[in-house]
Amino acid sequence: MRKLLPHPGLTVLLILTWLMLVNEFKWGSLVFGTMLGVILPLLTAPYWPDRPVIRNWPAAIEYVLIVIWDIIKSNITVAMIVLFRPRAGLRPAWITVPVELTSPEAITVLAGTITMTPGTVTADIAADGRALLIHCLDAPDPDAVRDDIKARYEARLKRIFA
Repeated sequence: MRKLLPHPGLTVLLILTWLMLVNEFKWGSLVFGTMLGVILPLLTAPYWPDRPVIRNWPAAIEYVLIVIWDIIKSNITVAMIVLFRPRAGLRPAWITVPVELTSPEAITVLAGTITMTPGTVTADIAADGRALLIHCLDAPDPDAVRDDIKARYEARLKRIFA
C-alpha cells in the first residue's frame, strides 16, 4: 500500500484541493482529482525520502485553527491600518527571530505561517536555519512581535514535529 500511496495525507489534500478549485462536485472531477492525488506523490516520492512525521495530531489541528484565526484578525487589523491610520503613524520594522526548530519542514511551516498572516512577511532565512528575518507593517514593539511568534507558533511546531 505504501508503494501506491507514498504520501496518503498529500493524496487526500490534492483531491480536496482539486475539488475546491473546480468549485462544483462532479464524479469526473473526483476521478481526476484522485488521479492527481495518486500520480503526483508517486512522481515526487523519490525526491522526498525523509518526509516529516507529525507526532502530535491534536496539536497540529490546534495549530491550523490558531493560524486561521490569526489570519482573520490580521486581515481586519491591516484593513484598519490601510483605511484609517496615517502613514506617519506606522512603525514598520525588520525583526530577527531566532529559531530553535531543527526540522527543515517545521522551519518552512513557521516561515510560511508568518508570511500568510497579513502585515508580516518572512524575507530571509539564515544560512544555518537558526534565524528568520521578518518585516512587519506596523510593530511598535518589535520584541513583543518576536516573543509572540516564538510562543504562539514556534512552541506549537516543536510539539508537532518533535
